[in-house]
Amino acid sequence: MNRRNYQKELDKVLEGLDNRPSLLLHSCCAPCSSYVLTYLSGYFDITILYYNPNIFPEEEFDKRAKEQERLIGLLNDENEKSCGKITFIRGVYDPNEFFDMAKGLEDVPEGGSRCYKCYELRMREAARAAAEEGFDFFTTTLSISPLKNADWINEIGENLAAEYGVKHLPSDFKKREGYKRSIELSKKYGLYRQNYCGCIYSHNE
Repeated sequence: MNRRNYQKELDKVLEGLDNRPSLLLHSCCAPCSSYVLTYLSGYFDITILYYNPNIFPEEEFDKRAKEQERLIGLLNDENEKSCGKITFIRGVYDPNEFFDMAKGLEDVPEGGSRCYKCYELRMREAARAAAEEGFDFFTTTLSISPLKNADWINEIGENLAAEYGVKHLPSDFKKREGYKRSIELSKKYGLYRQNYCGCIYSHNE
């Protein structure tokens, strides 16, 4: 069975756009969003949703949220004349949402079924908010990481699109050296790059 090429699917969507639709983009952190924002801001009016109840501890959540806002400010200054303004929504931090989801999966190795459910938890909030606020598309920055499963992420996105009635933007942002570019942009903007995904289990592992 041939694997789907989500980058080519994204190319096709972008080629078919005849205006600047709105995109609700779930982001886990500033470094992961850096390449995605510079890439997609030429096509969409973007709102970042920073919703990550998985992040441990709360101080780390706050640090990443502030760094996300700082990056958006820098990009807005640069894009003022060429692209639409990027806006920001800071999600409520309730780690119990993550721990309830992870019950029974505490000992699953990183990259397993607990991560799948964590992707779904965060993407569901993005799909719900996108539908509620009338966005044209939703997606997530998660696929930029070489450690994240793009097949899972797009499967979840498509299921949520059908459930909530809002279009999912396919993605595998690590393609075309997207991950490498995110590292370069992190250096350019002096972004804080964490050394673990976010949850207490990845922190301990």
